[in-house]
Amino acid sequence: MNANTTFFRRLTSTCRRLLGAAAAACLFNAGSPALADPLTLPDLLIGVTQGFLEFTVEDYLASSQTEGRYEIEVKQLDPRLRLPTCDKELTASLESPARPVGRVTVKVRCDGTSPWTVFVPAQVRLFREVVTSTRPLKRAGIIEPADVILRERDISLINQGYLTSVDQAIGQKIVRPMVNDQVITLVHLEQAEVVRKGDQVVITARSGTLSVRMPGEALANGGLNQQIRVKNLNSQRVIKAQVMAPGQVEVAM
Repeated sequence: MNANTTFFRRLTSTCRRLLGAAAAACLFNAGSPALADPLTLPDLLIGVTQGFLEFTVEDYLASSQTEGRYEIEVKQLDPRLRLPTCDKELTASLESPARPVGRVTVKVRCDGTSPWTVFVPAQVRLFREVVTSTRPLKRAGIIEPADVILRERDISLINQGYLTSVDQAIGQKIVRPMVNDQVITLVHLEQAEVVRKGDQVVITARSGTLSVRMPGEALANGGLNQQIRVKNLNSQRVIKAQVMAPGQVEVAM
């Protein structure tokens, strides 16, 4: 996406009405030399910012393959603001931050005969279904299916990594206590170890519907779906196997 986007690329109905009013004022004043120079209204700048942010947020969601809904609130500008009407297309660009979520600032610029720049603040709220707790959870506990649920939350308020599937949380170890209905983030969790170094495990070697089992010894700690080094006690060979459950690892033949 072009960093500088003219507001003509995407206009809301409000912005179109404001633009029409401004154009009418410009034409009227152009034929009336006794009147003051035409002015750009603060409402027009708000409409330009709204249209630019709608385009930018939708482009961000599409390019990042992010599902969710958004709400845009453009802050009011000083009604006393007076600017010459721009004789060129206004351009808008995201001044901060790098992604159009949370508190943002949009730079609206006129590069016409009487150039000017205005910085317009706004708030972009992005709502997604994220993993939250269904009850208070204690430190060092293991998350069970009944402990978590998906609920819609404004992720622009979440600084740490959030989870979008309950499967990402189930079986994880809790490292910080949580209250009911709290968003669970990566800082609250660590991989729970279901196999420890020295444990006797069953190694299952699979190829299609064929499977062979043999005794083994874990040579490292491991959580669900992690790969660890395991010694085959029959052949004494050291292999890498995926942890499937407590005491169970699997390799492909």
